[in-house]
Amino acid sequence: MEITESPAEADCAAVSNGLGAYNDAAYGQPLGKEARWIISRDAAGAVTGGARCDLSAGWLYLDWLWVAEAARGTGLGRRLLDAAEALARERGLLGVHLWTYSFQAPGFYVKHGYTEFARMADMPPGATRFWFAKRF
Repeated sequence: MEITESPAEADCAAVSNGLGAYNDAAYGQPLGKEARWIISRDAAGAVTGGARCDLSAGWLYLDWLWVAEAARGTGLGRRLLDAAEALARERGLLGVHLWTYSFQAPGFYVKHGYTEFARMADMPPGATRFWFAKRF
């Protein structure tokens, strides 16, 4: 057994392909996974915010959502979230799920119709991690 910060690419592929093949066989069809990025720019072309999404298993996983400090309070976060939800709806997905920390934006997601389905205290120590979902 080996613990490493930089595994060989072939080792990563072996684990990824092995788990993928097992999941596909157990579920009966490929779960697939597609990454999508939503990027916001200002008039000068600088990135002001963005979201990273994974489309898999009938859901959109909102992996990252970030708004530059200068753009906060302008509604950009809502527009990024709307774009992610629109992408999920266009693809016929069941909804959106995500996690966030207590020092990030749990209230933002509740305000926009997301339901908390799990939480873990002290992850990281002194904070809480929340999991949210919004089913269409």
